[in-house]
Amino acid sequence: MITIFNRKGLFITYSLEKQWQIRNLLSAHKIEYIISTMGNFWQTDSRGVGYTIPVRAQTEYKIYVKKKDYDKAVYILDENK
Repeated sequence: MITIFNRKGLFITYSLEKQWQIRNLLSAHKIEYIISTMGNFWQTDSRGVGYTIPVRAQTEYKIYVKKKDYDKAVYILDENK
């Protein structure tokens, strides 16, 4: 089980495809991971009407592994660039 106390950040991306590639590599090598997601919104005024609308939304994916597996995970990612 990965907790806040035994995890280390491995990778941050905004690409859904890259996130899937990394997850598949980690799974193939039996490395446990968790993903934290956060949505980011850029907003702009809507012709001065007084409210904002989302212009573009992106999701940030943070991938964590256990500290003891970190070096192995980095090696695997470097080998599969």
